[in-house]
Amino acid sequence: MPQRPNFARRGRSLLPGQVSELVIIDLDGGSRQVLFTADEIIEAPNWTPDGKTLVFNAGGELWTIAADGTGEIEKLDTGPLSDLNNDHVLSPDGSTVYVSSDDGHLYALPITGGTPRRVSNSYPHRHHYYLHGISPDGKTLSYVGINAVGNNQWAKVNIWTIPAAGGPDTQLTDVLLPNDGAEYSRDGQWIWFNSEQGSPGHAQIFKMRTDGSELTQITFDERVNWFPHFAPDGQSIAYLSYPPGTKGHPADKDVILRFMRPDGTGTRDIIGFNGGQGTINVNSWAPDSRRFAYVAYPGGA
Repeated sequence: MPQRPNFARRGRSLLPGQVSELVIIDLDGGSRQVLFTADEIIEAPNWTPDGKTLVFNAGGELWTIAADGTGEIEKLDTGPLSDLNNDHVLSPDGSTVYVSSDDGHLYALPITGGTPRRVSNSYPHRHHYYLHGISPDGKTLSYVGINAVGNNQWAKVNIWTIPAAGGPDTQLTDVLLPNDGAEYSRDGQWIWFNSEQGSPGHAQIFKMRTDGSELTQITFDERVNWFPHFAPDGQSIAYLSYPPGTKGHPADKDVILRFMRPDGTGTRDIIGFNGGQGTINVNSWAPDSRRFAYVAYPGGA
């Protein structure tokens, strides 16, 4: 395994005796490879389009590791940004990584590192951006916009889009029930996401047209389902399934990595482990659509 750097500690911490594991698993669950373990929180791996590299988040920064586990773990130069959360996506050509900062804005960075370009807009009221998806043509970003109502800073959690080059925001949902994890289908015709619109307090998987029409619920089960991610070939969706009664997407839960077909059939469990927040906040499919990366958090007193 590569030598582990000293990741900065920021936000939540591991429990005593707990570690973070960056894992690659086959689609059928038959092969599981731990690329490395860390004594600090690592989160949200995604693959570069050439299949050679994984990008992940740790300590408010982005890091890279060879997908075969060789070589060293290297920090991506993000310029003055050192407060990145675990929401980042790569452009289809792999040249750009789009990131969410805790200042509430979205930025574009060269995948080789360098000076960030702000994509998002300034508002006179609270409008916090959390990035989740990019259209197959690379022209549009899908994100979760957080708006306040009165003293409640998290009152409205809705799905929005914005041009990747910068431009006006477009609001696709306008409800008081939480929505999250907005990601494009491979044909670019739909946005998939998790929402409590079907049952308050119980997130399930939904899809809608990219103009916000034809809202359709996909999963209907007792578990709480988050973060649907399309495989590059468009044939499979991976998502994170929490125990019944889970509120939000917390850490340290007995979660299941599940797969289904785009029509909602063929649901099957691939693997269960201790995880949740940070496990698959971004699309973690390999370009070959046969492997998937995630972070588990085993151990802990």
